[in-house]
Amino acid sequence: MIRIFKSEWRKLRRPTLFLGTLAAVIGLTGLISSLLFLLLDSERGNGREGMIITRETLALPNGLYVGFANSAGLLGVIALCVFAAQTAIEYTNGTLRNLLVREPRRLLLLAGKYLAMISFALITVCFSAIVSVGISASLANVKDVNTDLWYTSSALSLFGSTFGNVLLSVISYGTVGMTLGLLLRSPISSISIALAWILVVENILSATVNGISKWLPGQLMSSIPVQFGVDFSYSWALFGSATYLIIFGAVAVILFKRRDVVN
Repeated sequence: MIRIFKSEWRKLRRPTLFLGTLAAVIGLTGLISSLLFLLLDSERGNGREGMIITRETLALPNGLYVGFANSAGLLGVIALCVFAAQTAIEYTNGTLRNLLVREPRRLLLLAGKYLAMISFALITVCFSAIVSVGISASLANVKDVNTDLWYTSSALSLFGSTFGNVLLSVISYGTVGMTLGLLLRSPISSISIALAWILVVENILSATVNGISKWLPGQLMSSIPVQFGVDFSYSWALFGSATYLIIFGAVAVILFKRRDVVN
């Protein structure tokens, strides 16, 4: 398992992938966290789907992490792209067959690759948290947000739960991406189909069909760490996401174990 983990990280640590991904994470997180405060008095809203998040809400113990929580959806999309590309590229380049020569136990190989990509996702979430908290703390005084409750023991406890929920959301997206990579065996097809569904189809359905958001995988996974602007509970988001992940995970395991490795 350790050898497989290290082998996968040889690909993940390439500067074009590692630094490029971190740059995207930092940029998107910084943009979302900044707009949350800079648009605080805007009538068009400053939160998810135009929702208005007030100073009173930001003054709560979890106010320091609202921007971080709202970044989960885009962080998940980034993870989906990385997981899908790193999985499908093995078929495109024909390197999977060589890996299976060295490690014929397919499920062990899949588990090692999955754990390596989860660790990569953890790093991106850590950078996102640092950037979001830094921006929120610096802009709070500028926009007259009371921060007395931000640095209490309850706020620290809430940060732990928020971080865990964001990480869970990101891993969920990544699992979907890995499954699509195994299913389609093409990085371009996997990423394009996933983004078209999550960013276009789901948003159209959510805006036009009442109550459908709680049945859509992308909406469920991105809502795990978010407490504002969703029409279903946290427990339902967890349950729905877990159900989809079990289905996607089962499909991934079956495909990887039974199908030929040739693209």
